[in-house]
Parts: sequence; C-alpha cells; structure tokens
Amino acid sequence: MTFERFLALVDNHPRCNILYDPSHMLLQQMDYLTFIDIYHARIKAFHVKDAEFRPNGRSGVYGGYQPWLNRAGRFRSLGDGQIDFKGIFSKLTQYDYDGWAVLEWECCLKDGDTGAREGSEFIRRHIIPVSGRAF
Repeated sequence: MTFERFLALVDNHPRCNILYDPSHMLLQQMDYLTFIDIYHARIKAFHVKDAEFRPNGRSGVYGGYQPWLNRAGRFRSLGDGQIDFKGIFSKLTQYDYDGWAVLEWECCLKDGDTGAREGSEFIRRHIIPVSGRAF
C-alpha cells in the first residue's frame, strides 16, 4: 500500500515510476514476483541484485546491526542468494519490459572484481529474446 499512497500524493503523475530491486523486497519478506504483476506498468529500471534471508532464534527482519557475515539478511553475488531471477526475467518479458537490467553488486563473501565478471555473464544468460511468432 505504500506505493499507492505515494501515487495518491503526486496525483498519479505519469513520471512516478519504480526502480525494481528484488533484493530489498526479499530482505523485507515481500513477494517480489507478485509485485511485478501488480506494478509492471510502473517498473522502468531493474537492479539485478541478489540477497538471502536466514532468520534464526536471535535475529530476523529487524534483528539490528550484526557483522556482515552474521546478518539474517545479507546481499550476495548474483546466483549465490535466494532470488528467483528466472521468474523475474520471465515476468518482465511477459509484460514487455524494455528498460535496463543493471547489475548492482554487494556481497558479504566475494570480491568486487569476481562479482562484476560473474554478474555480467549472469545477466546475459537471463535475458530472454522474445519470439516474433508462435510455434
């Protein structure tokens, strides 16, 4: 409901759009795939960023600051986290998304050079060329 409230405050302005970042939604325990179904017309950019959420008996969504490796929610290199990128790229393709898929990299384990090298290839493998015909 937060985005609807924001849209109401700006009178549903056509330039009020979304930079879709599923990593933050996963860390908030939101359904990031259904979010695409609801807001696809407003998604104009896409941060391709992975994350994982590992709650335990001491830490959860609001677990407070922990060392990077011990956080319940932490960012990971593409493919090392829990984000369903095949599902995301499929849904965005289904809705004729024509914006950018931008690598945003943070990882609690890998270094940046490795993340950039692996990330660009990861994105390339997930882009879906749309068929101009049916069977």
